[in-house]
Amino acid sequence: MKRNIISFLCMLLVPVFALSAFGNSERSRDGTRTITDVTGRRVRIPNQVERIITLGPGAPRIAAYLGVIPMHVGAERYNTENMTVVRDYNPVHFEFFRTLPLVGSGGGSGNNNAFPEEIILLNPDLIIAAYTREAADELQRQTGIPVVSIEHDTGLAPASFYAAVRVFADAVGVQARGETILAYMDNMLADLNRRTADIPAAQRQGAYAGAVTWNGRRGIAGTYSVFGIFDAINARNVAYDPSIPGFYEASLESLVIWDPDVIFLDPGNMDLVNEEYQTNPAFFNSLRAVREGRVYTMPAFNFANTNTTYAFINAYYAGIVLFPQQFSDINIADKAAEILRTFLGVNTYQTMAQGGLYYGTITIGR
Repeated sequence: MKRNIISFLCMLLVPVFALSAFGNSERSRDGTRTITDVTGRRVRIPNQVERIITLGPGAPRIAAYLGVIPMHVGAERYNTENMTVVRDYNPVHFEFFRTLPLVGSGGGSGNNNAFPEEIILLNPDLIIAAYTREAADELQRQTGIPVVSIEHDTGLAPASFYAAVRVFADAVGVQARGETILAYMDNMLADLNRRTADIPAAQRQGAYAGAVTWNGRRGIAGTYSVFGIFDAINARNVAYDPSIPGFYEASLESLVIWDPDVIFLDPGNMDLVNEEYQTNPAFFNSLRAVREGRVYTMPAFNFANTNTTYAFINAYYAGIVLFPQQFSDINIADKAAEILRTFLGVNTYQTMAQGGLYYGTITIGR
């Protein structure tokens, strides 16, 4: 406790202004260094970090991608209760998380839902939290332990995710691993774009992503106006609306007018879609994609922020469906295995399928 109080008092002396680049650190002669997190907070942390706690949406996931899960001395409750595929890293590390003391409830929207007293008793070197600036400051005051924020946006590959990975990797000393992950993402983005960039607009099929999971489960009308997965493969998103930045509920009338060539649906929400079919089969049967059997799965990839693995697998699968010639060399099971092993060290493709996250066609109404 004495150490925590001293550390806390020292941190109060750190000026709050941003370095020119996130994650750049300045070493002191007292065995500490100052790091700038994604919110611009300057936080004094130990030169050598060995014991960490991660909190908030996406923080344990980045820890898994960086290969530093064994550094954890505590876990959020939602990672210890049930093994689940909705968070890509959980099946790989669930048994380890179960052995750790609870330090927070988990998830949330960037707010502080940690257990400060338990964290103080565990005395980690560092807390890495996907928290807002205010929440990170609050938890640092409560515990006297340095808190580095890696709050980042959802999506296939937002710039804020790159910043979060770099800050995290710098804080725990695995910068090379962080750059490996980000370079792999860049290579996939370039590959996806290269395959489809030169296809004339008139030859691009109209695609619709429905029944998406966004702040809850949705029926067929739940979709994205701006959808990174379609953007990555230069697909024509029929639901695009320049006035809407992301998720929205489309009208059934709009769907009939758009009449997409291909529909992608989250298999985890098919019970909702099938209930809608029973209520209004005429609507579904009016859609060409339904009549022609061109409805495919697109497993949910947002759960406590984005499963980057699943998002990229979805992008390659959408490419296979929409541009079969350009993606003829890609086998989705093999590509998924490569992506999962690169990020997580383990191929969990079969575990995904067993948990309902599978790739294939869907017959609406069954």
